[in-house]
Amino acid sequence: MRPVTEHEVRTSFINCSKGEAKRLGLPRDLPDRPWEDLDFLGWRDPGAPERAYLVAERDGSFVGIALRVTSGASRAFTSRSMCSLCLTTHTSGGVALMTARRTGEAGRQGNTVGQYLCTDLDCSLYLRGKKEAPGAGIVDESLTVEEKAARTRANLDSFLDKVANG
Repeated sequence: MRPVTEHEVRTSFINCSKGEAKRLGLPRDLPDRPWEDLDFLGWRDPGAPERAYLVAERDGSFVGIALRVTSGASRAFTSRSMCSLCLTTHTSGGVALMTARRTGEAGRQGNTVGQYLCTDLDCSLYLRGKKEAPGAGIVDESLTVEEKAARTRANLDSFLDKVANG
C-alpha cells in the first residue's frame, strides 16, 4: 500500500458524514506505519474503543469505512476465532464482529454489514509473519505470502462492495 496522508484518510470515507470523518481519531503513528507490508490501513479509535476504521487503496484512490466493534461476551482462552480477511486464528478476544453502515439509502435506514476481523486490524502483518497472534497463529497452508495477500485483498474488496452497494 502506498503511504496515505491525513487529508486522504479523512476524505476517503464512504459510510460516514464529512463531519464524522473530520472528528475521527487518527493513529498517532500514521507517517511511521510499515506501508510496504500493508494491504490496508486499519486502526481502533484511541478515544472510542468501540470504533474502528479501515482505509484501502482501490483503483488508484482510497476508500475508507467506519466500523463499530461489537462487545460480545469474552470467550475462554482455549476458544479460537478466525479473521474473515486474513484467516488468522486468535484466542480470547483476538477477533471481533465489526459492522459497517451501508452507503446510501440502505445506510440511512440503519442497514449494516458485518465481518469477523482481527481486533487490532493488523491482518497484513499477521499474514506476512511480522506479527504473531498470541496463543494461535496462521492456518498452515501452502500459499505464498503474495497469494495470501491477494486473498486478503479479495476478501476485503468483497466486504467493501457489500458496504458500498447497500
